[in-house]
This record gives sequence, structure tokens and C-alpha cells, in this order.
Amino acid sequence: MTDKLGFLIDMDGVIYKGSQLIPGADVFIDRLKREDHPFLFLTNNSQRTRRDVAMKLKRMGINVGEEHIFTCAMATARFLSKQKPNGTAYVIGEGGLLQALHQNGYSIVDSDPDYVVVGEGRTVTAESLEAATRMILAGAKLVATNIDPNCPTAGGTRPGCGAVVAFLETATGKKAASVGKPSPVMMRAARKQLGLATSETVVIGDTMETDIFGGVQMGYQTVLALSGGTQFDDLVNYAFSPDSIIDSVADLASPEVNLREKFGLAAAGEDLMPAVNEWEEMRLATT
Repeated sequence: MTDKLGFLIDMDGVIYKGSQLIPGADVFIDRLKREDHPFLFLTNNSQRTRRDVAMKLKRMGINVGEEHIFTCAMATARFLSKQKPNGTAYVIGEGGLLQALHQNGYSIVDSDPDYVVVGEGRTVTAESLEAATRMILAGAKLVATNIDPNCPTAGGTRPGCGAVVAFLETATGKKAASVGKPSPVMMRAARKQLGLATSETVVIGDTMETDIFGGVQMGYQTVLALSGGTQFDDLVNYAFSPDSIIDSVADLASPEVNLREKFGLAAAGEDLMPAVNEWEEMRLATT
């Protein structure tokens, strides 16, 4: 059993839903802080800076600093700075992505970039897509902060980064490199930022395609929260399973739940029953 245990936590669908805090999420985070479990909030939204994300959480009652935020914009900027230090980028995106690139030594240009970088944004224009297409055909490499096809907003669903990337891939015949969840690039970088080993890392998310698959690829413990976009009946559609299933993070908030024992034993391979089978038995017993 590992003595150290840290958490990589999705936000929308796990901590809040829309603009509403999920009941018990604040108690769970307070517990992690009180018991000195390192944690990061992971987001595939590149629009906001870390400070902006932390402020949004604070207004919901989750008192954390920007050091607890890890965005796909940060992962993308760090990745590019290693691939080509002090490079240049043409950006389709907003403040969070622009700031992350600047902080990692990149210059934002309107012509002859090393990379075309696509993030979330509400200001995509036909002109920007046309310019990006020409740059990619001229040799710029296409990089996506994530490939989520859409994203929820207060007014409904809008096209996401993945939709813009698909447009550019179709127009140019070039395939984008994606750095956000479930990419191992982001999942590994977040773990390393916390100073954790693989066996000490737990991913909590509500989306099978990103959070859970990203954790499975890396060998982390994975926890599916049914408080967001995935329901139990959806699991039959996937060739992989989470290690644990919870109704919400409120299930992990009580001190009666020994987190080190629960996830330490799982990491050591001592689980007696797969999570999906366990949940199926529980459901049958209550129907």
C-alpha cells in the first residue's frame, strides 16, 4: 500500500455542473487539503488562465489557489517549448492559451509560424480559419489543445476545439497533434507536477473518453463520478472500465472512507471485485 496519494480531478461534472456546485464537493476538497493529499484540477478548456479558473472555484466555495489548476493550455505550451524552444505560433484561441504560450517563451505571430495552435474560443472567424489553412499548407504544424468536439455553456452547447481542428484537418489533409486529456502528454505532466509515482495517482472524472481513458492509458487509478455526463448504463459502450465508480465526490468526503486504504490497495492489485461488476450487483440488489 502506498503512503502517498494524490488526485487529478476534473471540474465540470465532478466539482460543479454548469454554475452550480455539486453537493459535497467543497467538503471533499477541504478533506484533501486537511489530510495533505496533493491534488490538481484538470481542465480541457484553454480559454481561462489559472488565476481565472481558481477565482471561479472560489466563488463557488472551493478555496484553492492557481497552483492547484492545470490546464490543457499549460500542457500545450510546455510541450511546444520542449519541441521547439522560443518558437512562434499562430493562435486560434483566447487569453489562457496566449498567456501560457508567452510564459513558455513563445511569440504570437500572424505569418510564417512554426505552429498553428488551436484552443477553445468564441471569436473564431472565417478569416482566421483561412489564414490557418494557408499556414499549415505552407509548413506550419497543427497542434490542438484538445479534441473535444463541443463544450457546454450556460446558453447551450457550442462547437469545441475539436470541431475547429476537424475543419483544418479536412481543409489541409494534415493531422493535428492533441495535447489535452486524454493525451499522455497532459496526464503525465500533471502527475509529475505533483511529484507522484504512477501508483500514487488517482484520476477522478465524469467522462469516459477523456478523464477515465487518459488515466487508464497511464496506469493511474481511475474513479468515475456519475454526477456528470456519464451514467452507469453507458459503460457497456466502452472497451475499458474505471477502477471505481461513485455517485459523486461526496462519497469520498467522509473521514470514514480511508482514502489511502481504498486506493492504495487498488494500486497494489488487491481489489476483490471489478468496479463495474460491483455496481451491477448493488443495483440488482436494490431493484
